[in-house]
Amino acid sequence: MNAVIYHNPRCGTSRNTLALIRHAGLEPEVIDYLADPPDRSRLVELITAAGLGVRDAIRQKGTPYLELGLDAANLGDDALLDAMLAHPILINRPFVQTRMGTRLCRPSEVVLEILPPIATPFTKEDGEVVG
Repeated sequence: MNAVIYHNPRCGTSRNTLALIRHAGLEPEVIDYLADPPDRSRLVELITAAGLGVRDAIRQKGTPYLELGLDAANLGDDALLDAMLAHPILINRPFVQTRMGTRLCRPSEVVLEILPPIATPFTKEDGEVVG
């Protein structure tokens, strides 16, 4: 099975998700989405496939979300997508795609929904055991 992760190596949730994928026996394609952001059609595809709305896929913490006025209720999806493409840090992470589906893996163990079963428990960076 192939897997793709839109990854931020500075994010603990993203690092745990990547480690869980590898723990399941897969070596994913790792895309540093800050350095190589998805284009508009790919971003829309990821959000839609994960069953999310655009606003659900925006990261607020540690981003220019408020400074850009993205909390305004009257902003539509196009404006939000424009902001995400102009400032990739606004794209919540990590998105993971496998043959079994696409998920925004927050928390990291959400990735288990789209991976083969893991045979042994996994310990996250904070010591929490999963599986």
